[in-house]
Amino acid sequence: MSDTPDFRHSGAGNPWHRPDDLYASRPPWDIGRPQQAFLALAEQGEIRGRVLDVGCGTGEHVLMAAGLGLDATGLDLAARALDSARRKADERNLTARFLLHDARELADLGESFDTVLDCGLFHIFNDEDRSSFVESLRSVVRPAGRYFMLCFSDRQPGDQGPRRVTRDEIESAFAAGWYVDSIEPTTIDITSDPEGVRAWFVAATRI
Repeated sequence: MSDTPDFRHSGAGNPWHRPDDLYASRPPWDIGRPQQAFLALAEQGEIRGRVLDVGCGTGEHVLMAAGLGLDATGLDLAARALDSARRKADERNLTARFLLHDARELADLGESFDTVLDCGLFHIFNDEDRSSFVESLRSVVRPAGRYFMLCFSDRQPGDQGPRRVTRDEIESAFAAGWYVDSIEPTTIDITSDPEGVRAWFVAATRI
């Protein structure tokens, strides 16, 4: 294995270019189950109210929330991934909504959410898009609502795959209008490496 798996995109260039290409074959982050960090949140009762998964891919975290009886919405720019997510919902007899929508334009939804999940979206943004995303995110999270995020960490060796994110970058991105509750080292599970990749698990509360 190389230093990091081929995640098919990185922080360089335009991460929104032909997003369906990311799902032309099964990408390594599509593990067929929720990430352990989000499963633990569910078990602890931290995922509640109206739930939004930004960059939901094939929908495992949305369907996890739906399985808890919550109002669950996922959005992504990859139509192919959303089609797969809808099929899973049908097969599992779960009710969830999947939208083709840009996470940098969440205000256009005209909705609000209590919990937002993000596995692997934040780290694809360049500086300008990162700022737009955080502003967009705040527009739909209710006061005291929570944002939980898994992103590539600067602790991951090598330079392939998504942009590495530092603790300082996370704290800076959420400095206005948020309280960063915690930034903890963890891993993102992937199909191409049983050890996963080094990541940050972030919990933030909208002020």
